[in-house]
Amino acid sequence: MNPRFLRPSRRASDELRAISLEPRAMRYGEGSCLAKFGHTHVLCVASVETGIPGWLKGQGRGWVTAEYGMLPRATHERTRREAASGKQSGRSQEIQRLIGRSLRSVVDLKALGERQITLDCDVLQADGGTRTAAITGAYVALRLACAYLKEEGVLASDPVIGQVAAISCGIVGNEPLLDLDYPEDKDAEIDANFVLTADGGIVEIQATGEARPFRTEEFDALLRLARDGCSRLFALQQAAITGR
Repeated sequence: MNPRFLRPSRRASDELRAISLEPRAMRYGEGSCLAKFGHTHVLCVASVETGIPGWLKGQGRGWVTAEYGMLPRATHERTRREAASGKQSGRSQEIQRLIGRSLRSVVDLKALGERQITLDCDVLQADGGTRTAAITGAYVALRLACAYLKEEGVLASDPVIGQVAAISCGIVGNEPLLDLDYPEDKDAEIDANFVLTADGGIVEIQATGEARPFRTEEFDALLRLARDGCSRLFALQQAAITGR
């Protein structure tokens, strides 16, 4: 990794975009967070519902799921609302399943009881890394929602038993880079998304050789970048949750 490598944004190769996690961004919803990763802005809202999927009935545990979508002018050109076409795109379905899996990895579903928390992740503005911003912001919204349930006496204990965040990495011009924005993402030879936990665990890795196969040492370099980036995201999440 070359710390002097300058990108289109003039960030160093191991430098995150300007990131803010704004808690309680919505008046309604038991928890919410506006996640800003540079020019990528994702509004994440947690809603607590008493109903659970039918296949969970009688099991004494809850469910955490997610829905993901992009506003029509989140990108340079207007895209048609998926509701207008009558179905979700495969991309939206894949991303919302990823968000749900990521959050469930740090939740004790039995402690949640027979209730569901849905994380609505709406992309207001996209400049690369929308799924990783959604996961990182949705965690904050989830924690706030669970804290609300505990304060109201609905839950005896916090069902969130870990911390999860996500970041994108890639190789552009043979250089490993952290937190790709769109100009880098579209030119990346290797593109990867890492979902990691604060205790060093790996939830999911999506890595693709866009232009060529990649070597083990290149993957290791991306994982190192991701761990370092997520360590900073964990601190930002905690600050958003605690207000410190």
